[in-house]
Amino acid sequence: MTSATLSIDLGALVRNWQALDAMSEGETGAVVKANGYGLGAPVVGRALLRAGVRSFFVATADEGNTLRGAIGQGPAIYVFSGHMVGDTTAIREAALTPLLNSVDQMLRHVEALPGHPFGIQLDSGMNRLGMEPAEWSAVRDIAVAQGPTLIMSHLACADEPSHPMNAHQLAEFRAMTDGLDVPRSLAATGGTILGREYHFDMTRPGIGLYGGLPFVDATPVVTLDLPVIQVRDVAQGETVGYGNTWIAPRDARIATVSGGYADGLIRAMGPNATLYAGDVPCPVVGRVSMDLITADVTDAGHDPVDLQLMGQHQSVDTIADAAGTIGYEILTSLGLRYHRALVQ
Repeated sequence: MTSATLSIDLGALVRNWQALDAMSEGETGAVVKANGYGLGAPVVGRALLRAGVRSFFVATADEGNTLRGAIGQGPAIYVFSGHMVGDTTAIREAALTPLLNSVDQMLRHVEALPGHPFGIQLDSGMNRLGMEPAEWSAVRDIAVAQGPTLIMSHLACADEPSHPMNAHQLAEFRAMTDGLDVPRSLAATGGTILGREYHFDMTRPGIGLYGGLPFVDATPVVTLDLPVIQVRDVAQGETVGYGNTWIAPRDARIATVSGGYADGLIRAMGPNATLYAGDVPCPVVGRVSMDLITADVTDAGHDPVDLQLMGQHQSVDTIADAAGTIGYEILTSLGLRYHRALVQ
């Protein structure tokens, strides 16, 4: 097979959710935005639904519409972007719950869909989405009278437990919401790990479900095996790849595998990345190109059929470190050419 194989362990995904659920004080939802962090929102959503998830979070109404088609009626699907112009039909027909981010969105929602469920997103200091304290203070009584199903905010530095921003945002969120008879949510994966004072009525883990940091005890969910197209001998002093950036320091055996930056394998990882032939590390040599990566398989002692990038030896965050980025970007960049294999 020419295409690389992306194996998705749905059992590991569920176990990660169960582990985070066990930490949580109240309900545990699940974030499945960005097409289930690149793994397929319908597949991920159905697996989590079977595990007991009843509240899902997506970025846009279009994502919510797709997810509703996969998981059916019943579970709540919250939309972080709120009620945008043009979203009304999808929100109504897919029974989505927009998390309203402004007074304008609130007016749009109650005028277009009176009586339809909604939540509210507050800005507790991240300055990204949500009503700021002054705006919230002006509309709080009116908004609460409309019966929101959830009030939420988002932590900026939850992956750094000692960062003072965490306590600051917790205090701000409490100041805006204490005393209200409305379910509240502040914690994603990092906030769940921070402890019960951040949990409120619902946690909503995302990256931790998919095997990423800051959930250090997560079970890996993704394995990526790249098929070897060709293997060749390269003499000491010869070069490999674009720009002659790698010069062989010894006689070497070089494998070319199917996969590249068109598949989300970021070009910047090249000088620092490693592939594996079984348990043997095989350093990437030369530049990562659009469709191909070259690796030194000399020490493997044989010509491998495929080389593994993610899996037993390397997590998504290891690959991210090599590329100077984060695991989120690696997962959500995974391309469409992979053969996707589901492991139950």
